[in-house]
Amino acid sequence: MTFTTFTRRAALGALAGAAAFASVATTATADTVRLRFHTFYGTEIDPIAKKFRKAVKDASNGTLRIQYFRGGELVASDQFADAVSKGTVDIVHGTGGYWSGQIDVGNIEAGLPGAWASVDEAKALFNSPEVDALLKEAYAEAGTVYLGKGYGHNYDLLTKEPVTSLADLKTRKIRATSNVAKVLSAFDIPTVYLPAQELYIGMSTGVIDGAIYGGPVEYEQLKLHETAQNYTFMNMLMPGWTETFLANPAAWNKLSDEHKAILKTAIAQFADDIHQWLADGNAGVAEGTFTYATLPAADSKALTAAAQGVWQEEAARSPRNQKFIDLLVANAKAQGRL
Repeated sequence: MTFTTFTRRAALGALAGAAAFASVATTATADTVRLRFHTFYGTEIDPIAKKFRKAVKDASNGTLRIQYFRGGELVASDQFADAVSKGTVDIVHGTGGYWSGQIDVGNIEAGLPGAWASVDEAKALFNSPEVDALLKEAYAEAGTVYLGKGYGHNYDLLTKEPVTSLADLKTRKIRATSNVAKVLSAFDIPTVYLPAQELYIGMSTGVIDGAIYGGPVEYEQLKLHETAQNYTFMNMLMPGWTETFLANPAAWNKLSDEHKAILKTAIAQFADDIHQWLADGNAGVAEGTFTYATLPAADSKALTAAAQGVWQEEAARSPRNQKFIDLLVANAKAQGRL
């Protein structure tokens, strides 16, 4: 159901994807523009992808078509930025963490702990002229065209025992990624990293007492509800990740203004449809699967304050990152979270 179930596994199938592309390409007509679009999702969003492709075809009267590749079919997801800059694919749909080693803003725009607390807040931030300009500049320098954003969903804590405050976690070992672990360390909370496929065994055997991995539907799909039922909203990062669409400059510049407009509109709807699908999945988890709680507001605010060390590490990577972080700080203060 969710992207993490698929995309956090190793991506396979490049040869099959290339063969499929070659087969489709031979049927293209001279007056039809075909774009190779590569997502990091798997088959789980096929209905959304079908709607997206149809929208592009219908709006262009068949003169613009999308050749759609799922995660791992043509290019590994962590190679997206390089692949689109070289023209191996025309458009990629990924998340900045995949290419953070190549593009300075990657980790920041993907989502740092405490960066935003709601989808509306994240959208307002990314739609601001200042942030939009920074992203366009960064991705242009990387040889790509920044097309826009998509927004994920919940990213919270699942534990065996109920959690009423951060203090409760000092005696429990929590699975967390590196940036989140740095934040939790400020509260003397022990952490360890385990890949998704090891969470069930880790939780059931007591190697870990909890995990910060995703939303209710992701925990349910990993069957973690069989080992832990206490879901705590941390209000640390919602949405827990953002998604980014990039185009190859040569392919993009060849498009007519009409085709560019059609594509931007269709991509925006595609992104919204994925976000809604994620939201529906979390809301659709059967009642009684988890017991829900929320950290006290003071604790959530303290998490954002503790995250400033992580923010400043990213700021030190480049002057552009410093500008981006300054905007995050100003926004957090305006929202009363700093």
